[in-house]
Amino acid sequence: MFIFPIIIVLSAVLYVYYKVAILKSEDGLTQAYFNGKSRLCLGSLVFFFGINQYIFYQTRISLFIGIIFVLLGGFLLYDAVKEVKHYRNEWKRLNA
Repeated sequence: MFIFPIIIVLSAVLYVYYKVAILKSEDGLTQAYFNGKSRLCLGSLVFFFGINQYIFYQTRISLFIGIIFVLLGGFLLYDAVKEVKHYRNEWKRLNA
């Protein structure tokens, strides 16, 4: 399965990209929006890393660690999606 490592690497690259974009931006709303996007990438990285670990090792300990990572990544994804939607709507409202 090559799809999970590709998603993991892409999420890591996008996470770093959005964190650097926060430093370049001077608008507080844009920084909050990029922070939400970076948290979305971090959540997907943790989520897919948990799935990949179980598929790669298929042991009981990797199952427990994978479940913890999937739950943590799912919570991060859920929170980040709400944050990104909120700040995207605010940005569109102010910059229409």
